[in-house]
Amino acid sequence: MSQNFVRERSASYSKPSRFNYYRRIFSAYLGNRNSQLSFWHETPEVNENVRPGELGEYYMTFAQKADYAGALDEHGIPLLNYRGSLGLQYNPIAIAQYGLGNYNLYSRSGDFARWAKALKVADWLVLSMRQNHAGLWMWMHDFDWEYRDTLRAPWYSGLAQGQGISLLLRAYKDSGKEEYLNRASQAFESFKVDVKNGGVLCKDDDGNRWFEEYIVFPETHILNGFIWASWGVYDYSLVTKDAEAAILFRSSVETLRRKLASYDIGFWSLYEHSGTRLPMVASPFYHSLHIAQLRVMHRITGENIFEQYAHRWEAYRANRMNRIAALACKTAFKLLYY
Repeated sequence: MSQNFVRERSASYSKPSRFNYYRRIFSAYLGNRNSQLSFWHETPEVNENVRPGELGEYYMTFAQKADYAGALDEHGIPLLNYRGSLGLQYNPIAIAQYGLGNYNLYSRSGDFARWAKALKVADWLVLSMRQNHAGLWMWMHDFDWEYRDTLRAPWYSGLAQGQGISLLLRAYKDSGKEEYLNRASQAFESFKVDVKNGGVLCKDDDGNRWFEEYIVFPETHILNGFIWASWGVYDYSLVTKDAEAAILFRSSVETLRRKLASYDIGFWSLYEHSGTRLPMVASPFYHSLHIAQLRVMHRITGENIFEQYAHRWEAYRANRMNRIAALACKTAFKLLYY
């Protein structure tokens, strides 16, 4: 398999006008046009087959993502359509989730076509890793992306690292191929290194440890990315019995326990700690994702606080006025900031 299929770098990317930005958003949510957003926004589902302390099926089902109907390259690897100057791109987070969804379906059904798809992703993850400026092995995004600051290609993410690890370890468990474990071990190193030194770990002034989805300064602590990344660390500790991985996961659980209240604004959850006067409220999709993720965290840690917040945030979601207020706050944030 050639390295050529790994990269498809975009031409220079210019920030879209607000009109075009919102046209893309509403097209993805309300229209029938295929877009990268349609991949991300499947209904979040907790995988009821998960057993604490065991590396089995992945913690969320990703069933819709497993049946991704968009573009695939000649090796069967998903390409997301970002349209405009970006066009079709490899996104390592999406690719890992596609693999994890197919792994789950294989585990349940024994369907070897699903297993073959998961292995293709594992092989892509092996071949596509490369070192960042600090010499750490990463899965890179080879296109510029507009967030609070423009993320310039090639950029990396703690979320990509965590979910790549989770897929590789499952492929290793069921195939015995050492290269999958070796690459997972290389990816895990980034969780031990501070973001200022090229890793994905952030230690705040209160001693809390975060895994950052987007590497920006000051850090934003995106909630869903932090939780998903922590599951990769958890999986690594299960498979390798690595003491440092176990400590890192426990520290991330403690961070979440201490800071979860700071994501609760009394009627909805926050997407991140934006540091702006108007906070970045989660979209309806991400609010639902937070609920599912907290239910998984309760299942694998036994910490009741996670189920309590999941129940509270589900009650917020059931209230029509809360949903309207959250949408208004989200829209205002987008208009004012990013």
